[in-house]
Amino acid sequence: EVAADRVVLATGGKSIPKMGATGYALDVARGFGLALVEPRAGLVPFTLAPDLLERLSPLAGVSAPARVRAGGAAFDESLLFTHRGLSGPAVLQASSYWREGEAVAVDLAPGVDLLAHLKTERGRAGRQSPAAFLSERLPARLARTLAEGAAAPPRLGDCNDAVLSRLAASVNAWTFRPAGTEGYRTAEVMLGGVDTRELDSRTFETRKVPGLHIIGEAVDVTGWLGGYNFQWAWASGWAAGQAV
Repeated sequence: EVAADRVVLATGGKSIPKMGATGYALDVARGFGLALVEPRAGLVPFTLAPDLLERLSPLAGVSAPARVRAGGAAFDESLLFTHRGLSGPAVLQASSYWREGEAVAVDLAPGVDLLAHLKTERGRAGRQSPAAFLSERLPARLARTLAEGAAAPPRLGDCNDAVLSRLAASVNAWTFRPAGTEGYRTAEVMLGGVDTRELDSRTFETRKVPGLHIIGEAVDVTGWLGGYNFQWAWASGWAAGQAV
């Protein structure tokens, strides 16, 4: 046993257990009767249903700029196809806003009205293949997969408006429902944790247990990619340290 006037709980969250992460902080908080916000994996890759994964797994390693929307938030960064599903900064960011069962929308040509461009190109260069047209904007393997998925004829000139609409939608408005995420195994952060209402916002001392401070990832505060979560850990630790 160790007796102390004050204790700072700085044991992090559950993300990336192979580095030693556990739910210890949550267990301690529960033991003191503190309210928790349901923890879940954040900044984490999506996994895909078997049928969709079978179609997209040949694209593993392909990356492309994209706008990914989930839970009312949208992020314009790169998207990466993997052997398990989708990753990349845009996907990781969106995952923190996604809830199980919800759809995710992907635009692989943000700001581009692809249907209008396809119709123009059909009249100007009808002998060009749909895949070749798309490869001017997307990686070649991805362009071929999208053209095949839209059941597009070999030449743009042979594509009617319905085919062009399908092709444009597969780029500008691809919607899918993730099977889930890769979980804490690869998550960069844990969402949820000790409810912030349990803490003094200046010292991070718990209101119910004087002398107990809780900081960092154990608290229900989560930032975007880019060092924000590191900064939160350091800043909350500094604030608690000043109070101690």
